[in-house]
Amino acid sequence: MFTFAPLRSHRALTSTLQRVRTPTRLAMAPAKRHSSSNVPSGYSEDNSKGPMLRFQDSLPRLPVPTLEETTKRYLKSLHPLLSQSEFEASKKAVEEFVKPGGAGHRLQEKLIARREDPKTKNWIYEWWNDAAYLTYRDPVVPYVSYFYSHRDDRNRRDPAKRAAAISTATLEFKKQVDSGTLEPEYMKKLPICMDSYKWMFNASRVAAHPKDHPVKYSPEDHKHIIAIRKNQFFKIPHEVAGKQLNTSELEKQFRRVYELAERGPAVGALTTENRDVWADARKILLDASPKNKAALEAIESASFVVCLDDASPVTLEERAHQYWHGDGSNRWFDKPLQFIVNDNGTAGFMGEHSMMDGTPTHRLNDYVNDLIFNNKLDFSDPSIRSNLSDPQQVRFEITPKVQAEIDRAVKDFNDVIGQHQLAVQAYQGYGKGLIKKFKCSPDAYVQMIIQLAYFKMYGQNRPTYESAATRRFQLGRTETCRTVSDESTAWCRSMADPSLDDKQRVDLFRKAINAHIEYIGAASDGKGVDRHLFGLKKLLEPNEEVPAIYKDPAYGYSSSWYLSTSQLSSEFFNGYGWSQVIDDGFGIAYMINENSLNFNIVSKGLGSDRMSYYLNEAAGDMRDLLIPTLEAPKAKL
Repeated sequence: MFTFAPLRSHRALTSTLQRVRTPTRLAMAPAKRHSSSNVPSGYSEDNSKGPMLRFQDSLPRLPVPTLEETTKRYLKSLHPLLSQSEFEASKKAVEEFVKPGGAGHRLQEKLIARREDPKTKNWIYEWWNDAAYLTYRDPVVPYVSYFYSHRDDRNRRDPAKRAAAISTATLEFKKQVDSGTLEPEYMKKLPICMDSYKWMFNASRVAAHPKDHPVKYSPEDHKHIIAIRKNQFFKIPHEVAGKQLNTSELEKQFRRVYELAERGPAVGALTTENRDVWADARKILLDASPKNKAALEAIESASFVVCLDDASPVTLEERAHQYWHGDGSNRWFDKPLQFIVNDNGTAGFMGEHSMMDGTPTHRLNDYVNDLIFNNKLDFSDPSIRSNLSDPQQVRFEITPKVQAEIDRAVKDFNDVIGQHQLAVQAYQGYGKGLIKKFKCSPDAYVQMIIQLAYFKMYGQNRPTYESAATRRFQLGRTETCRTVSDESTAWCRSMADPSLDDKQRVDLFRKAINAHIEYIGAASDGKGVDRHLFGLKKLLEPNEEVPAIYKDPAYGYSSSWYLSTSQLSSEFFNGYGWSQVIDDGFGIAYMINENSLNFNIVSKGLGSDRMSYYLNEAAGDMRDLLIPTLEAPKAKL
């Protein structure tokens, strides 16, 4: 996770710096418009805010769990990870923390007061955005960014056609976001927070000291796309004289970019740097010429970015590399939305994570592909206005000092990416359909595949993170689900124990599934361990002694994510992923489709290919274990 030497002392903060990825099983696709007579109990509609935000003010606030709840769940999560003596030491530290008059009660009172402050919509929101993202100094690529690999569009092998269709569909979604008419998403039939959508279009992250900040531009005043080809940036207005460009007109604009682009300086590579290095380079860039300020604003204010890559990836691994990081130059990694289109017509998406988790961009990408693949939008208007200008090149003035910064960024990017190993396990044996026949939660089931695979590879289980959505609360983002439990470790051991029979293994498996469901349910209700302990620690005074619970080695170890996992599933994707978060760990992104499973496995040379093999083997073992539990189909008379 931490690459640059000056930051290596921060490794103990991995629990704070875990980049959050949200599973779609907790934030499902948008429901149909609820009528006012069907408003969920306890919620009210403020239609003056528009359909998208009408429930915002009546969403509940993120709760503060009781100390008893959190410490009990915390100790339970530690037990399978520690020796008996280590566990006893942790138990003693927890008891000291929660004793009457102890530090825990005093910090809890302060946290509750913060939560009850009428001015505070979400007690962790600003703390978490800063700690997990904006003060995080390592490069956003590969450590923060994430990607989706789109299914092939057989009707649009031509990259200009594909880019134009994606842009048209994206602009349809943008209209709903900008006008506030997008229907909210729902979790268990309850509306969830839609606030982060404001950071989707016409926005950017900006590198700065001591922390980055987001910028948002008026969509009314900035109606353009940025296309990047051969490191050159081109400004394409998507509305002219009050009328949106149709797909044919956009295609013509992209085709002109292909014709006009010549290899240019890799200015985009600056956004791959350590954030402090990029903040300094940004100042050098701005000081070099007034033109560079205008160029930066043109990029940062753009509705979104379309990267026209001179690459033709074929295999799933090649595609994953292309969308996750590409060559590091034909990008602007600070933008929240970048669509990537390759010369062979393959396409995907890359997102920047700081102000928005995966579910909003997943919904956007699903929407875009649904319009395209199911012909829900007319892309066929052949008319092209004669008065459309060519795309305008966004020019930077590159001085020797700026070029030196670019050269360093390119070298650093190649060094960082070269340390990573990526593998894709496209498992075709079965998917959600069979898992449901096993009467299992598909997400919990796949979490057990991952646990069993890790056990097969290492002979033990280690701390595992799964993202749980807390968007049913105002300004909610995520909470940690700690996957490893006494039940999951007992089941993993049973799979390697020849003295046990399959009936016993199935019983242990069901208990492991139930333990996982209990924890992720609590986490999505705002009652996980990690955010609460983080919030309590944030309220320590500058010179106050740190309580023993935080100095206990188990606190750092149990939040060092040897497995960082999350699910986002779509029948329109053939890949999805991001990086590991510690050097000794794996990042495993997974999709659960009806008849297949997909795992994107990233590590720093730990053997991602071997982990891919074990995931395949574990999925097969579990199928073989559970197939006999299915009821035999009744014979037809």
